[in-house]
Amino acid sequence: MSHRSDTPAHKNKEHCIFCEPEDRIILENDLAYAMFDKFPVSEGHALVIPKRHVAGYFDLLFEEQIACLMIINDLKKLIDKKYNPDGYNVGVNVGRTAGQSVFHVHIHLIPRYEGDVDNPLGGIRNVIANKADYITKKFFWNKG
Repeated sequence: MSHRSDTPAHKNKEHCIFCEPEDRIILENDLAYAMFDKFPVSEGHALVIPKRHVAGYFDLLFEEQIACLMIINDLKKLIDKKYNPDGYNVGVNVGRTAGQSVFHVHIHLIPRYEGDVDNPLGGIRNVIANKADYITKKFFWNKG
């Protein structure tokens, strides 16, 4: 089965910011690496990036996906030790419609801290605001 991503490949790999990580790598294995986000949404926000230039997560080879997951696990330990967060969000934007702005796969590991938002209920569901409060709606829907 072949799969074509709806995510366009970066047209000029030579200028891809993730193909040229410079000295920002904090963890790596043979197929992926991690670095702190240049524009963090919280203290310790980091990115996990495959070394091969691929636009969308679903275009990665299975081995690359596993390599990224291994980095995420090691990165969590590093962030736990350095920043002591209360929780995490893990996310990937795939395609322009989902908010992807750099078309080289990258996985966000975002530490969360008690009180960093008024109401964290719904977590990543908040990317589509009216879908975040599913619990209240669930109870409402189940009433008579």
